[in-house]
Amino acid sequence: MTREAITQLLVRAQEGDRSAVDAVLPLLYDEMRRLASHHMRGERRDHTLTPTALVHEAYLTLVDQERVRWQGRGHFMAVASTVMRRLLVDHARDRNRLKRGGGVRPLEISAVTLPMSEDQAFQMVELDELMLRLESFDPRACRVVECRFFGGLSVEETAEALEIAPATVKRAWRLAKAWLRSELGE
Repeated sequence: MTREAITQLLVRAQEGDRSAVDAVLPLLYDEMRRLASHHMRGERRDHTLTPTALVHEAYLTLVDQERVRWQGRGHFMAVASTVMRRLLVDHARDRNRLKRGGGVRPLEISAVTLPMSEDQAFQMVELDELMLRLESFDPRACRVVECRFFGGLSVEETAEALEIAPATVKRAWRLAKAWLRSELGE
């Protein structure tokens, strides 16, 4: 199916057309599953969410969006990546409420990609707070990090999703990495 056809299905789904909702998920499911697997790669092995559950939770959130005007498959996947990150952060926050943090080490950007232990769930929350600060500093750089780091998108895929030039993605990516390292004191 063409990108234009998927965009039309997304628009119809957003307008409440249940048949469009039912039609678009199978078309994007494999890509969303790959995205969820990428997000889950950094989670602990005994995580209660699976990539499949993360896809379903994210999809339910996405099809209920009324403020977003889908601009196409790339836009949908970029927002899906952000929603998946938010779901994992919310899950980590819920888990932290039970534990309340004794002995948690400071966050290191290089450690974020490793499988997360219970203590590293706190680091996920800290990373989310960093992302919120980055967003207030440079919203575009924040979107690029969400696509590249959390979504696993290439420079070209990120450029398409955000409707910017690949060179702009590269500049924003360098800026975001430098800013994050500075904030983390690395």
